[in-house]
Amino acid sequence: MLNCAASVRPQWPWPDKIVSRRPNHYPGEIVADQQEQKTGFFGRLKGALSRTREGLASGLASLFGADKKIDTDLLDDIETALLSADVGIDATDRIVADLTARLKRRELGDVNAVLEALKSNMLEILAPVTMPLVPENPAGGPFVILMVGVNGAGKTTTIGKLAQRFGDEGRKVMLAAGDTFRAAAVEQLQTWGERVGAPVVAQHTGADSASVLFDALASARARGIDVLLADTAGRLHTHGGLMDELRKIKRVLGKQDESAPHEVLLVLDGTIGQNALSQAREFGEAMGVTGLVLTKLDGTARGGVVLSIAQQLQLPIRFIGVGEKVDDLRPFEAEPFIEAILSK
Repeated sequence: MLNCAASVRPQWPWPDKIVSRRPNHYPGEIVADQQEQKTGFFGRLKGALSRTREGLASGLASLFGADKKIDTDLLDDIETALLSADVGIDATDRIVADLTARLKRRELGDVNAVLEALKSNMLEILAPVTMPLVPENPAGGPFVILMVGVNGAGKTTTIGKLAQRFGDEGRKVMLAAGDTFRAAAVEQLQTWGERVGAPVVAQHTGADSASVLFDALASARARGIDVLLADTAGRLHTHGGLMDELRKIKRVLGKQDESAPHEVLLVLDGTIGQNALSQAREFGEAMGVTGLVLTKLDGTARGGVVLSIAQQLQLPIRFIGVGEKVDDLRPFEAEPFIEAILSK
């Protein structure tokens, strides 16, 4: 079943380029938009990560008094603060080991030097996984993004926000309702389709997910779609049968396009902390995950898990979710993230 939001896109074929549907995106406001990205967004990011910052930065601030002695006792306290923020053992050990080496070389003369070294270490961990997702269309078909994750991580909402983002970039987007277990999931995706002006391919509840996505890819190829966002049912990473179904979906998509899916995005709930690591490992082994989305970081003091994931998995962090608004799903950037969690 193809559900097209006719009120937004009244006819086929679509134009070669879809203009932005957001009222504040006009050519004369480009400079203002860029300025907002540099200043306004940092303020929003800082606010969204307030619980992590309060736990981490406040904990560190209590250590860095004006007369605080820079010694191994201080480094022990820093280690405790990092672990409390869910930075994880591996990432924390790496950071503290470097700080210890700098201390021995007498490079940490004052509090500012310690903070700058801490930021530098965090950047070394996060910079390699800062890789924005830029869909590049393969010959003869759309760029297929397969969304996977456990129940409640925010896959369907993330799909809707990505659809808005890609549509605003001028791409033709289609949504595929591969979560056939929950009728509400199909309805939610159709609502997003109407909202962003994207067609939705869906079948009845209980239909074979692989068949739905196979049909969606065929339709997307026929209609000249640029990006196909494919939803899947949430599943525990420990459920072997459901993980096998994901492998089947991947095989079925490959029958039409050997390179599909072109991106397997794992959506992780940022509020679960270190449990996200085991999820990422299992899904990675089953599906060959190519990128991560960390959601709900505005609702947790465990934002340090981003560092833990980066250190242990080295998977690209494509986006982070820091709020409920459509534009609160943002491409991950290491430096603004570090500043947001460490600034006072």
